[in-house]
Amino acid sequence: MSSTPVAVVTGGNKGIGLAIVRALCKQFSGDVYLTAREAGRGQTAVAELQKEGLKPLFHQLDISDLQSIRALRDFLKEKYGGLNVLVNNAGIAFKVADTTPFATQAEVTLKTNFFGTRDVCTELLPLIKPNGRVVNVSSMVAVSALAKCNQDLQQKFRSDTITEEELVKLMTKFVEDTKNGVHEKEGWPNTAYGVSKIGVTVLSRIHARILNEKRKADQILLNACCPGWVRTDMAGPNATKSPDEGAVTPVYLALLPPGAGEPHGQHVSEKKVRTW
Repeated sequence: MSSTPVAVVTGGNKGIGLAIVRALCKQFSGDVYLTAREAGRGQTAVAELQKEGLKPLFHQLDISDLQSIRALRDFLKEKYGGLNVLVNNAGIAFKVADTTPFATQAEVTLKTNFFGTRDVCTELLPLIKPNGRVVNVSSMVAVSALAKCNQDLQQKFRSDTITEEELVKLMTKFVEDTKNGVHEKEGWPNTAYGVSKIGVTVLSRIHARILNEKRKADQILLNACCPGWVRTDMAGPNATKSPDEGAVTPVYLALLPPGAGEPHGQHVSEKKVRTW
């Protein structure tokens, strides 16, 4: 078993994910795994970084496939005895002009962005070693979507005592409400991506709380962050930041020094804690 520290980035073959892998290869003293759903695209991305003189490693990971997540879990357990840094970056977004029915967009978006990220956390958080760092890439859209929820939903999503089960029920209800054509009547905003990222941020708050309760001595820090508006396939060419600039806050959180006590359980943007 290797004693080398290890970092994993989900959705690492392009955009912000690739930029996070690049930065970690330069700044993290250990092995850095670029993961991607399609092995071919992942290996192409690894080759691209190798041309820059970097040494990322590759492992297949489809966060919407539990078997794929568990295969990565077993590999990390066997080879490294755990995990030091986890960056949950994988996510999808439909284009604004996409004509796919909203209910389908809601189901597909939440399946990956919320439920897939949650499955990765369920399987990999138990592997996080003392002084480990977990970064869940959320979005500023989560904050604007939260503001568009009705008061009852806002109160639930801001609660310091909401449980993971309660959050899952709310995310499931959103999908059901879109299928029944009543999501706006039920107080939801008209953005599947925004709701999925509300889920990611609230999940981060819940998991940070659980770490405090069960593994306080391990000093693991877990946060959600907004990379900003970044020029990617998802956000388009007019965005204000390059992918490398978008990677700055996620990488800052991934490399918080040992002994740091905060941020933890926060929504961080431009390296600053934002009010949720």
